[in-house]
Amino acid sequence: MSDQANENIESVLQETRSFPPPAEFVEQANISSMEEYQKLWNRAKDDPAGFWGDLAQDLEWSQPYESVIEGEMPETKWFKGGKINASVNCIDRHLDSWRKNKAAIIWEGEPGDTRVLRYQDLYREVCKFANCLKKLGVETGDRVTLYMPMVPELAIAMLACSRIGATHSIIFGGFSADAIADRNNDAQAKLVITADGGWRRGKNIPLKEAVDQSMEKSPSVEKVVVYRRTGCEVDMVPDRDYWWHDLMDDASPECDPAELDSDHPLFILYTSGSTGKPKGVQHSTGGYLLGAKMTSEWVFDLKEDDTYWCTADIGWITGHSYIVYGPLANGATTVMYEGAPNWPDEGRFWEIVEKYQVNIFYTAPTAIRAFIKWGDEWPNKYDLSSLRLLGTVGEPINPEAWMWYHRVIGQER
Repeated sequence: MSDQANENIESVLQETRSFPPPAEFVEQANISSMEEYQKLWNRAKDDPAGFWGDLAQDLEWSQPYESVIEGEMPETKWFKGGKINASVNCIDRHLDSWRKNKAAIIWEGEPGDTRVLRYQDLYREVCKFANCLKKLGVETGDRVTLYMPMVPELAIAMLACSRIGATHSIIFGGFSADAIADRNNDAQAKLVITADGGWRRGKNIPLKEAVDQSMEKSPSVEKVVVYRRTGCEVDMVPDRDYWWHDLMDDASPECDPAELDSDHPLFILYTSGSTGKPKGVQHSTGGYLLGAKMTSEWVFDLKEDDTYWCTADIGWITGHSYIVYGPLANGATTVMYEGAPNWPDEGRFWEIVEKYQVNIFYTAPTAIRAFIKWGDEWPNKYDLSSLRLLGTVGEPINPEAWMWYHRVIGQER
Protein backbone atom coordinates (compact mmCIF):
# COMPACT_ATOMS: atom_id res chain seq x y z
CA MET A 1 0.00 0.00 0.00
CA SER A 2 1.36 3.45 -0.89
CA ASP A 3 2.21 6.13 1.68
CA GLN A 4 -0.54 8.30 0.17
CA ALA A 5 -3.12 5.52 0.71
CA ASN A 6 -1.93 5.10 4.30
CA GLU A 7 -2.32 8.83 4.91
CA ASN A 8 -5.84 8.75 3.46
CA ILE A 9 -6.85 5.93 5.81
CA GLU A 10 -5.35 7.71 8.81
CA SER A 11 -7.03 10.99 7.92
CA VAL A 12 -10.42 9.29 8.07
CA LEU A 13 -9.68 8.37 11.69
CA GLN A 14 -8.43 11.81 12.72
CA GLU A 15 -10.64 13.89 15.00
CA THR A 16 -9.21 17.19 16.16
CA ARG A 17 -12.27 19.01 17.58
CA SER A 18 -12.18 19.56 21.31
CA PHE A 19 -14.78 20.93 23.70
CA PRO A 20 -13.55 22.51 26.92
CA PRO A 21 -15.99 22.21 29.82
CA PRO A 22 -17.86 25.36 30.87
CA ALA A 23 -16.13 27.56 33.47
CA GLU A 24 -18.80 26.87 36.10
CA PHE A 25 -18.23 23.11 35.69
CA VAL A 26 -14.46 23.52 36.05
CA GLU A 27 -14.81 25.62 39.22
CA GLN A 28 -16.73 22.91 41.07
CA ALA A 29 -14.96 19.83 39.65
CA ASN A 30 -13.23 17.29 41.90
CA ILE A 31 -10.25 17.52 39.52
CA SER A 32 -10.45 21.04 38.16
CA SER A 33 -7.62 21.26 35.61
CA MET A 34 -5.28 19.27 33.38
CA GLU A 35 -2.44 20.50 35.61
CA GLU A 36 -4.09 18.92 38.65
CA TYR A 37 -4.72 15.72 36.74
CA GLN A 38 -1.09 15.64 35.51
CA LYS A 39 0.16 16.11 39.06
CA LEU A 40 -1.88 13.08 40.21
CA TRP A 41 -0.72 11.05 37.21
CA ASN A 42 2.95 11.89 37.85
CA ARG A 43 2.72 10.93 41.51
CA ALA A 44 0.98 7.63 40.65
CA LYS A 45 3.80 6.89 38.18
CA ASP A 46 6.72 8.02 40.36
CA ASP A 47 5.46 6.92 43.80
CA PRO A 48 2.71 4.31 43.38
CA ALA A 49 2.97 3.07 46.98
CA GLY A 50 2.62 6.60 48.38
CA PHE A 51 -0.14 7.53 45.95
CA TRP A 52 -2.37 4.49 46.53
CA GLY A 53 -1.44 4.26 50.20
CA ASP A 54 -2.76 7.77 50.82
CA LEU A 55 -5.99 7.09 48.88
CA ALA A 56 -6.57 3.78 50.69
CA GLN A 57 -6.79 5.66 53.99
CA ASP A 58 -10.26 6.68 52.86
CA LEU A 59 -11.44 3.06 52.99
CA GLU A 60 -12.58 1.37 56.21
CA TRP A 61 -10.01 -1.24 57.30
CA SER A 62 -10.66 -3.53 60.26
CA GLN A 63 -6.90 -4.20 60.34
CA PRO A 64 -4.34 -1.83 58.77
CA TYR A 65 -2.25 -3.09 55.86
CA GLU A 66 1.49 -3.64 56.30
CA SER A 67 2.49 -2.73 52.74
CA VAL A 68 0.77 -1.07 49.79
CA ILE A 69 2.30 -3.01 46.85
CA GLU A 70 4.43 -6.13 46.76
CA GLY A 71 5.69 -8.01 43.72
CA GLU A 72 5.50 -7.37 39.99
CA MET A 73 2.58 -7.59 37.58
CA PRO A 74 0.66 -9.83 37.17
CA GLU A 75 1.49 -11.27 40.62
CA THR A 76 1.18 -7.96 42.47
CA LYS A 77 -0.18 -8.09 46.03
CA TRP A 78 -2.11 -5.02 47.16
CA PHE A 79 -2.47 -3.88 50.78
CA LYS A 80 -0.91 -7.04 52.21
CA GLY A 81 -1.89 -7.76 55.81
CA GLY A 82 -4.92 -5.50 55.64
CA LYS A 83 -8.38 -6.76 56.60
CA ILE A 84 -11.40 -5.26 54.86
CA ASN A 85 -15.04 -5.93 53.94
CA ALA A 86 -16.67 -4.46 50.83
CA SER A 87 -20.19 -4.31 52.29
CA VAL A 88 -18.91 -2.33 55.30
CA ASN A 89 -17.33 0.18 52.92
CA CYS A 90 -20.49 0.41 50.82
CA ILE A 91 -23.03 0.58 53.65
CA ASP A 92 -21.97 0.51 57.33
CA ARG A 93 -19.55 3.42 57.10
CA HIS A 94 -22.39 5.72 56.01
CA LEU A 95 -24.71 4.87 58.92
CA ASP A 96 -22.94 7.07 61.47
CA SER A 97 -23.84 10.21 59.53
CA TRP A 98 -26.82 11.87 57.89
CA ARG A 99 -26.33 9.51 54.95
CA LYS A 100 -28.19 6.76 56.82
CA ASN A 101 -31.39 8.46 55.59
CA LYS A 102 -29.98 9.23 52.14
CA ALA A 103 -31.26 7.32 49.10
CA ALA A 104 -28.70 4.65 48.24
CA ILE A 105 -30.64 3.01 45.39
CA ILE A 106 -33.51 4.53 43.40
CA TRP A 107 -35.10 1.72 41.43
CA GLU A 108 -37.63 1.75 38.63
CA GLY A 109 -39.12 -1.45 37.25
CA GLU A 110 -40.03 -1.74 33.61
CA PRO A 111 -43.80 -1.84 34.36
CA GLY A 112 -43.43 1.43 36.31
CA ASP A 113 -43.19 0.16 39.89
CA THR A 114 -40.60 2.04 41.99
CA ARG A 115 -38.65 1.64 45.22
CA VAL A 116 -36.15 3.76 47.13
CA LEU A 117 -33.72 2.12 49.55
CA ARG A 118 -31.98 4.42 51.99
CA TYR A 119 -28.57 3.37 53.30
CA GLN A 120 -30.14 2.06 56.52
CA ASP A 121 -32.74 0.11 54.48
CA LEU A 122 -29.95 -1.40 52.38
CA TYR A 123 -28.05 -2.34 55.55
CA ARG A 124 -31.07 -4.18 56.97
CA GLU A 125 -31.80 -6.07 53.73
CA VAL A 126 -28.15 -7.03 53.15
CA CYS A 127 -27.72 -8.29 56.74
CA LYS A 128 -30.94 -10.30 56.53
CA PHE A 129 -29.98 -11.94 53.25
CA ALA A 130 -26.43 -12.59 54.47
CA ASN A 131 -28.00 -14.52 57.36
CA CYS A 132 -30.17 -16.43 54.87
CA LEU A 133 -27.06 -17.44 52.93
CA LYS A 134 -25.39 -18.65 56.12
CA LYS A 135 -28.53 -20.62 57.05
CA LEU A 136 -28.32 -22.36 53.65
CA GLY A 137 -24.74 -23.40 54.40
CA VAL A 138 -22.81 -20.75 52.43
CA GLU A 139 -19.45 -20.01 54.04
CA THR A 140 -16.51 -17.68 53.49
CA GLY A 141 -14.74 -18.75 50.29
CA ASP A 142 -17.77 -20.43 48.68
CA ARG A 143 -18.86 -19.29 45.23
CA VAL A 144 -22.44 -18.11 44.59
CA THR A 145 -23.97 -17.63 41.12
CA LEU A 146 -26.39 -14.71 40.60
CA TYR A 147 -28.70 -14.91 37.57
CA MET A 148 -31.25 -12.18 38.16
CA PRO A 149 -33.15 -9.29 36.61
CA MET A 150 -32.16 -5.68 37.35
CA VAL A 151 -33.91 -5.47 40.71
CA PRO A 152 -32.52 -4.13 44.02
CA GLU A 153 -32.26 -7.72 45.27
CA LEU A 154 -29.41 -8.26 42.82
CA ALA A 155 -27.36 -5.53 44.55
CA ILE A 156 -28.52 -6.85 47.95
CA ALA A 157 -27.34 -10.36 47.03
CA MET A 158 -23.94 -9.05 45.86
CA LEU A 159 -23.39 -7.14 49.08
CA ALA A 160 -24.66 -10.03 51.23
CA CYS A 161 -22.12 -12.34 49.57
CA SER A 162 -19.36 -9.80 50.19
CA ARG A 163 -20.48 -9.43 53.82
CA ILE A 164 -19.84 -13.10 54.62
CA GLY A 165 -16.88 -13.49 52.26
CA ALA A 166 -18.62 -15.60 49.61
CA THR A 167 -17.38 -14.87 46.08
CA HIS A 168 -20.21 -13.92 43.73
CA SER A 169 -20.38 -14.76 40.04
CA ILE A 170 -23.03 -12.76 38.16
CA ILE A 171 -24.35 -14.09 34.86
CA PHE A 172 -26.18 -11.74 32.50
CA GLY A 173 -29.90 -12.57 32.43
CA GLY A 174 -29.90 -13.10 28.67
CA PHE A 175 -27.51 -16.06 28.73
CA SER A 176 -28.63 -19.66 28.10
CA ALA A 177 -28.89 -22.65 30.46
CA ASP A 178 -25.65 -24.06 29.00
CA ALA A 179 -23.86 -20.76 29.68
CA ILE A 180 -25.07 -20.88 33.30
CA ALA A 181 -23.90 -24.49 33.70
CA ASP A 182 -20.47 -23.73 32.19
CA ARG A 183 -19.92 -20.89 34.66
CA ASN A 184 -21.32 -22.85 37.63
CA ASN A 185 -18.91 -25.68 36.91
CA ASP A 186 -15.87 -23.49 36.34
CA ALA A 187 -16.46 -21.58 39.60
CA GLN A 188 -17.70 -24.70 41.43
CA ALA A 189 -20.68 -22.67 42.62
CA LYS A 190 -22.44 -23.95 45.74
CA LEU A 191 -25.65 -21.94 45.40
CA VAL A 192 -27.58 -20.10 42.67
CA ILE A 193 -29.73 -17.01 43.27
CA THR A 194 -32.32 -16.27 40.57
CA ALA A 195 -35.88 -14.98 40.07
CA ASP A 196 -39.03 -16.51 38.65
CA GLY A 197 -38.59 -14.13 35.70
CA GLY A 198 -37.74 -10.59 34.66
CA TRP A 199 -39.47 -8.01 32.49
CA ARG A 200 -38.12 -7.08 29.05
CA ARG A 201 -40.24 -5.07 26.59
CA GLY A 202 -43.36 -6.16 28.44
CA LYS A 203 -42.55 -9.86 28.24
CA ASN A 204 -41.57 -12.26 31.01
CA ILE A 205 -38.02 -13.63 30.62
CA PRO A 206 -38.16 -17.10 32.24
CA LEU A 207 -35.00 -17.02 34.38
CA LYS A 208 -35.90 -19.86 36.75
CA GLU A 209 -36.65 -22.14 33.82
CA ALA A 210 -33.12 -21.59 32.46
CA VAL A 211 -31.64 -22.26 35.92
CA ASP A 212 -33.66 -25.51 36.20
CA GLN A 213 -32.24 -26.68 32.86
CA SER A 214 -28.70 -25.76 33.97
CA MET A 215 -29.03 -27.79 37.18
CA GLU A 216 -28.85 -31.05 35.22
CA LYS A 217 -25.26 -30.11 34.31
CA SER A 218 -24.22 -28.27 37.52
CA PRO A 219 -23.29 -30.97 40.08
CA SER A 220 -21.62 -28.54 42.52
CA VAL A 221 -24.82 -26.52 43.09
CA GLU A 222 -26.70 -27.65 46.19
CA LYS A 223 -29.45 -25.05 46.56
CA VAL A 224 -31.35 -22.39 44.57
CA VAL A 225 -32.92 -19.20 45.95
CA VAL A 226 -35.77 -17.70 43.90
CA TYR A 227 -36.92 -14.08 44.13
CA ARG A 228 -40.53 -13.52 43.07
CA ARG A 229 -40.54 -10.76 40.46
CA THR A 230 -43.06 -11.40 37.67
CA GLY A 231 -45.36 -13.88 39.44
CA CYS A 232 -45.10 -16.44 36.64
CA GLU A 233 -45.53 -20.14 37.40
CA VAL A 234 -42.28 -21.95 38.24
CA ASP A 235 -41.34 -25.43 39.41
CA MET A 236 -39.91 -25.50 42.93
CA VAL A 237 -37.84 -28.59 43.73
CA PRO A 238 -38.28 -29.67 47.40
CA ASP A 239 -35.12 -29.40 49.59
CA ARG A 240 -33.30 -27.62 46.75
CA ASP A 241 -35.33 -24.50 45.90
CA TYR A 242 -36.23 -21.75 48.38
CA TRP A 243 -38.32 -18.61 47.95
CA TRP A 244 -36.42 -15.42 48.80
CA HIS A 245 -39.38 -13.98 50.75
CA ASP A 246 -39.80 -17.12 52.87
CA LEU A 247 -36.13 -17.07 53.87
CA MET A 248 -36.22 -13.35 54.65
CA ASP A 249 -39.35 -13.55 56.84
CA ASP A 250 -37.57 -14.48 60.06
CA ALA A 251 -33.98 -13.48 59.21
CA SER A 252 -32.14 -11.28 61.70
CA PRO A 253 -31.43 -7.69 60.49
CA GLU A 254 -27.94 -7.81 62.07
CA CYS A 255 -24.98 -9.73 60.63
CA ASP A 256 -21.38 -9.17 61.69
CA PRO A 257 -19.17 -8.70 58.60
CA ALA A 258 -16.36 -11.14 57.89
CA GLU A 259 -12.85 -9.69 58.27
CA LEU A 260 -11.27 -10.57 54.93
CA ASP A 261 -7.77 -10.32 53.54
CA SER A 262 -7.34 -7.46 51.09
CA ASP A 263 -6.79 -9.94 48.25
CA HIS A 264 -9.82 -12.10 49.17
CA PRO A 265 -11.77 -12.82 45.95
CA LEU A 266 -14.73 -10.42 45.90
CA PHE A 267 -16.17 -11.72 42.62
CA ILE A 268 -15.56 -13.71 39.47
CA LEU A 269 -16.90 -12.31 36.21
CA TYR A 270 -16.78 -14.32 33.00
CA THR A 271 -16.02 -13.10 29.52
CA SER A 272 -18.96 -13.48 27.12
CA GLY A 273 -17.44 -16.52 25.42
CA SER A 274 -18.05 -15.07 21.95
CA THR A 275 -14.43 -15.80 21.01
CA GLY A 276 -14.10 -19.20 22.70
CA LYS A 277 -14.54 -20.71 26.15
CA PRO A 278 -15.61 -18.06 28.72
CA LYS A 279 -12.75 -17.03 31.01
CA GLY A 280 -13.38 -16.14 34.63
CA VAL A 281 -11.68 -12.93 35.75
CA GLN A 282 -11.26 -12.78 39.52
CA HIS A 283 -11.28 -9.42 41.31
CA SER A 284 -9.93 -9.06 44.83
CA THR A 285 -11.50 -6.91 47.53
CA GLY A 286 -9.16 -4.10 48.64
CA GLY A 287 -7.51 -3.07 45.38
CA TYR A 288 -10.68 -3.42 43.28
CA LEU A 289 -12.80 -1.49 45.77
CA LEU A 290 -10.33 1.40 45.93
CA GLY A 291 -10.15 1.55 42.12
CA ALA A 292 -13.95 1.54 41.77
CA LYS A 293 -14.35 4.17 44.49
CA MET A 294 -11.75 6.60 43.17
CA THR A 295 -12.71 6.34 39.50
CA SER A 296 -16.37 6.90 40.42
CA GLU A 297 -15.47 10.01 42.37
CA TRP A 298 -13.02 11.46 39.85
CA VAL A 299 -14.35 10.42 36.43
CA PHE A 300 -17.99 11.18 37.25
CA ASP A 301 -17.19 14.18 39.44
CA LEU A 302 -19.53 12.72 42.09
CA LYS A 303 -20.98 15.18 44.57
CA GLU A 304 -22.88 14.51 47.77
CA ASP A 305 -26.25 15.60 46.39
CA ASP A 306 -25.94 14.01 42.93
CA THR A 307 -28.40 11.54 41.45
CA TYR A 308 -26.25 9.27 39.31
CA TRP A 309 -27.44 6.80 36.67
CA CYS A 310 -25.37 4.18 34.87
CA THR A 311 -27.66 2.38 32.41
CA ALA A 312 -25.49 -0.78 32.15
CA ASP A 313 -26.70 -4.20 33.22
CA ILE A 314 -25.08 -5.36 36.46
CA GLY A 315 -24.16 -8.56 34.58
CA TRP A 316 -21.24 -6.62 33.01
CA ILE A 317 -18.18 -5.18 34.77
CA THR A 318 -19.46 -1.63 34.23
CA GLY A 319 -22.54 -2.53 36.26
CA HIS A 320 -20.52 -4.12 39.07
CA SER A 321 -18.21 -1.12 39.39
CA TYR A 322 -20.40 1.83 38.45
CA ILE A 323 -23.89 0.89 39.63
CA VAL A 324 -22.99 -0.87 42.88
CA TYR A 325 -19.50 -0.86 44.36
CA GLY A 326 -18.12 2.51 43.19
CA PRO A 327 -21.13 4.76 43.85
CA LEU A 328 -22.08 3.09 47.15
CA ALA A 329 -18.49 3.23 48.46
CA ASN A 330 -18.76 7.01 47.89
CA GLY A 331 -22.13 7.25 49.65
CA ALA A 332 -23.80 8.30 46.39
CA THR A 333 -27.37 7.85 45.14
CA THR A 334 -27.42 5.35 42.27
CA VAL A 335 -30.36 4.76 39.90
CA MET A 336 -31.25 1.24 38.69
CA TYR A 337 -33.70 0.60 35.85
CA GLU A 338 -34.96 -2.89 35.08
CA GLY A 339 -36.05 -2.82 31.45
CA ALA A 340 -35.56 -1.73 27.87
CA PRO A 341 -34.85 1.89 26.83
CA ASN A 342 -37.78 1.80 24.37
CA TRP A 343 -40.54 0.43 26.59
CA PRO A 344 -43.33 1.44 26.52
CA ASP A 345 -41.87 4.01 24.09
CA GLU A 346 -38.56 5.52 22.99
CA GLY A 347 -38.73 8.26 25.62
CA ARG A 348 -38.32 6.00 28.65
CA PHE A 349 -34.72 6.95 29.53
CA TRP A 350 -35.44 10.68 29.24
CA GLU A 351 -38.61 10.30 31.31
CA ILE A 352 -36.47 8.72 34.06
CA VAL A 353 -33.88 11.54 33.83
CA GLU A 354 -36.64 14.14 34.28
CA LYS A 355 -38.49 12.17 36.98
CA TYR A 356 -35.48 11.68 39.27
CA GLN A 357 -33.59 14.85 38.25
CA VAL A 358 -30.56 12.80 37.19
CA ASN A 359 -27.31 14.81 37.24
CA ILE A 360 -24.87 12.25 35.83
CA PHE A 361 -25.88 9.95 32.97
CA TYR A 362 -23.64 7.10 31.77
CA THR A 363 -24.61 4.94 28.79
CA ALA A 364 -23.20 3.04 25.80
CA PRO A 365 -22.39 4.28 22.27
CA THR A 366 -24.69 1.52 20.92
CA ALA A 367 -27.56 3.03 22.93
CA ILE A 368 -26.72 6.55 21.72
CA ARG A 369 -26.82 5.41 18.09
CA ALA A 370 -30.26 3.88 18.77
CA PHE A 371 -31.44 7.18 20.32
CA ILE A 372 -30.33 9.04 17.16
CA LYS A 373 -32.28 6.59 14.98
CA TRP A 374 -35.42 7.04 17.12
CA GLY A 375 -35.30 10.81 16.60
CA ASP A 376 -34.71 14.03 18.53
CA GLU A 377 -38.42 14.37 19.31
CA TRP A 378 -38.15 11.83 22.14
CA PRO A 379 -35.52 13.57 24.32
CA ASN A 380 -36.99 16.95 23.33
CA LYS A 381 -40.25 16.03 25.10
CA TYR A 382 -38.50 15.99 28.49
CA ASP A 383 -36.70 18.44 30.77
CA LEU A 384 -33.05 17.33 30.79
CA SER A 385 -31.71 20.48 32.45
CA SER A 386 -30.68 18.58 35.61
CA LEU A 387 -27.87 16.82 33.67
CA ARG A 388 -24.38 18.06 34.53
CA LEU A 389 -22.12 15.30 33.17
CA LEU A 390 -22.56 12.77 30.36
CA GLY A 391 -20.49 9.61 30.09
CA THR A 392 -20.21 6.88 27.49
CA VAL A 393 -18.52 3.47 27.65
CA GLY A 394 -18.53 0.02 26.07
CA GLU A 395 -16.87 0.54 22.70
CA PRO A 396 -15.37 3.48 20.78
CA ILE A 397 -17.87 6.24 20.07
CA ASN A 398 -17.99 7.73 16.57
CA PRO A 399 -17.78 11.55 16.35
CA GLU A 400 -21.31 11.89 14.92
CA ALA A 401 -22.82 10.05 17.89
CA TRP A 402 -20.75 12.11 20.36
CA MET A 403 -21.85 15.36 18.73
CA TRP A 404 -25.51 14.34 18.91
CA TYR A 405 -25.10 13.35 22.58
CA HIS A 406 -23.42 16.69 23.32
CA ARG A 407 -25.95 18.74 21.38
CA VAL A 408 -29.31 17.05 22.04
CA ILE A 409 -28.86 15.44 25.47
CA GLY A 410 -26.23 17.79 26.92
CA GLN A 411 -27.75 20.82 25.21
CA GLU A 412 -24.15 21.95 24.57
CA ARG A 413 -23.58 22.50 28.28
